[in-house]
Amino acid sequence: MSELPAGYELTDDQSRIDVEATHAYLARSYWAKGIPLETVRRALANSLCVAVRHADAQVGFARVITDYATFAWLADVHVLEDHRGRGLSKVMVTALQDHPLLQGLRRWGLHTLDAQDLYAQLGWRLQANPGRMMERVFTDLYPVPA
Repeated sequence: MSELPAGYELTDDQSRIDVEATHAYLARSYWAKGIPLETVRRALANSLCVAVRHADAQVGFARVITDYATFAWLADVHVLEDHRGRGLSKVMVTALQDHPLLQGLRRWGLHTLDAQDLYAQLGWRLQANPGRMMERVFTDLYPVPA
């Protein structure tokens, strides 16, 4: 696993994951703009999460939705702007990929608009058969505050 810079700490202790900090970022992200806090609470409670902390604050987050047997979906990977460029995303994703509860899975998935190069460094590739992937998308689900 990649090393964290001095002063940073990785945790998978659910009690140390800052739901409000996660919500604050996701609510302004391109993929979950306007997401309600209660939805984030429910998502985190039903996922395997990791966070990076610095100076007693959460500065990065990632989660996996999984059945712990065959499949995992990587989601909500983010690092606050002032802490980017230090390899924090790589540490979080590697920690999840190496997590003992996630070994032996047949397939992992994710969607990303602009981080393909990052994930490629960690063993991910574009779908070999994208025509097999299907989805149901509900736009404007979260009302964006004025």
